[in-house]
Amino acid sequence: MLKTNLATAAAVLTVALSSAAAADTYAKYGEVDGWKVYIDAEKKSCLIEAVDSAENVVQMGLTEDRSVGYLGVFTKADTSIMKGSKEGVAILIGENLYVGEATGMRGNITKGYSGGYVTSDNPMFVKDIEQQYEMIVFPESDYSFVVDLAGTKKAIAMARECNAAQMN
Repeated sequence: MLKTNLATAAAVLTVALSSAAAADTYAKYGEVDGWKVYIDAEKKSCLIEAVDSAENVVQMGLTEDRSVGYLGVFTKADTSIMKGSKEGVAILIGENLYVGEATGMRGNITKGYSGGYVTSDNPMFVKDIEQQYEMIVFPESDYSFVVDLAGTKKAIAMARECNAAQMN
C-alpha cells in the first residue's frame, strides 16, 4: 500500500459553485459520463463536477497557478465543518492510501452546502482517481464516506482539453 502526504494549499481556494448556481465567471464546457466540465473564465482554468442523488457535490480542478490539483466534497447534510478549519484526512483509492489535511469551506460554495477540499501535486493521486470507481474518505473527526468516481477518466480528459484551450 502506497502512503503519501497530500500537499496543502497556502490560501483557501475559491472553488466552483454547484451546477444549480454557476457564477458569471463559470461557463459549461461539456458533459461526459455524469460529470460536468466548467470553464472558470477568471482563472482561465477548468474543473469537473458531479452531483449524486443525495445532492452531494464532488469537484476537481487546479489551483490558479495550475501547479496543484484540488478535490472538494460538499453536502447539504448537517456538519460541524467550519470555513478555514483544518482536519486530518485519509483517502483510500484502490490499494493506495493518501494522508493529508482537508480545509473546511462554508459560504464560498452554493448556499446551503458545507464541505472541504484537499490538494495534491502527486500525479499518482490523479491517476488513481481516473482508474478507480470509488474512494473512501476517512476524516479525523467524522464518519467515513464513499465517493463515486465512475466516469472520472473521461471527465478529467475533457478538463485537460478544456485547460489547454484556456491557455491560448
